[in-house]
This record gives sequence, C-alpha cells and structure tokens, in this order.
Amino acid sequence: MSKSKIIRQQIWSKLRDVARPDTRFNLNFAEVIPDFEGSEVATDNLVTLPAYQTTEFAFITPDNCLVDLRRRMIAAGKPFVMSTYGIYRGFLLMEPGMVPAGAELYAAWLDGMEHFARPITLEEIARRGRFDFMVTGASAVSVDGVRFGKGHGFFDLEWGMFTDLGLVDETTPVVAVVHDCQMVQEKLIPSETDILVDWIATPTELHEVPRRAKRPHGVKWPLLDPRQILETPPLQELQRIQGLA
Repeated sequence: MSKSKIIRQQIWSKLRDVARPDTRFNLNFAEVIPDFEGSEVATDNLVTLPAYQTTEFAFITPDNCLVDLRRRMIAAGKPFVMSTYGIYRGFLLMEPGMVPAGAELYAAWLDGMEHFARPITLEEIARRGRFDFMVTGASAVSVDGVRFGKGHGFFDLEWGMFTDLGLVDETTPVVAVVHDCQMVQEKLIPSETDILVDWIATPTELHEVPRRAKRPHGVKWPLLDPRQILETPPLQELQRIQGLA
C-alpha cells in the first residue's frame, strides 16, 4: 500500500468521529470529501484572508465542507466556478443575480448549484480571465502543504487544465479547508501531480504554508486512462483547443 493510501486510511478513521454524513454516499470517504463539525468556523477563518476579500473570480471545488463558503460567496455576489461531481458534466458558473434572496444556502448545495448556476466551457472561462483564488477540500493535507484528495485526482486534473490555459499559476492563492484531524504533521514529498496549498483553514486556525517547491503544470496526458478522457467533456474540449483531437 502506498504512503498516500496509508495516510488516507489513518485520517478517514479519525474523520468518522466528526464527519457529517453525505445524503448519497454517507461516510464513504473514497467517494466524497465530507462536511465536518466546525466547517463554518473554518470558513470564518478563511474569509479573513485578503485574497478572499479581494477576489473577483474564484474556483471552488464541489466538496461538502465548502457549502458554507459557497453560500457566503453567493450572498456577497462573488462570482465563482465549481466543477461538477467527477467533472462528468464539466463546470458550473455562479454569478450575482442568479440566486433569489433567501435561497443562498440551497444554491450552495450541489443540487442547488445544478439548479441555479449555468454550465460554462473552458473556452468561456478563459475568455473571462484568470482565477484569483482557489479553494478545495481534502481527505488530508500535510502541514507543509501537500494535499490528498479522495484518490481520483480530480483537483490535480482541474489544476492541469487551468494551467494549460493560463488561468492559474505559481502565484494563485490556493486554500484547503479541512478539520484539524485531517492535518498530517509529518512533512511529505509532493508527487509530480500534487498541488501545494498556501493556506490551510481549520476550525481552530488559519495555517500559512511557506512555498518550498514548484507546482505542477499542464495535464499529464500519458497518465490518463482513455476512458477518463471520454467521460470528461472538458478534457475533450482542451484537446480540441490544443489541436490534439
């Protein structure tokens, strides 16, 4: 078993005590990054960041622990893009005016995002310009910024697509929102696809991570299963943009 799998298993056993069950996947952490007790307080810590306060276009993952962040961004009129589950239906755009007053919480849930937000292509995202803030959940994150997802590599893939289009780079602030039990105290060596985060927001602290290595760039096409490309419309779109299809 790889070190990342061992870490996930160790964290998942602790996470069961604080996780809020998902409506579809319950506590199956291989399929969902759950919400957790205190996620609203972690969001309180995150929104103190100047990068959040000044953001005009953000990318937020569909993780359950980010519902309160998405709610706040909708209420504040901050536009953002969110990927659909597994990126199977690409990306959704949430803009001011899409959600009636009082429906912000419902709109922040995944079903609500599907209802109120609208699909957006990579090409349209690129026309709007760079993301100036990114937030993701995680299965685990080390104190030195190495993030582990569910094991499917979706955030790494999204990052690869966005870097290929010049939408994010080394300077883009990336924040991971996790419970304190999901922080790994051991320092880890990132793989060629691991995204190093700049901040870790938990219910008890906002932890700044000094950058110690370069982030990856571009989609690693040789590492992808052909079936994954067929099941992920943005990957097919990127291939067309790059003249690969």
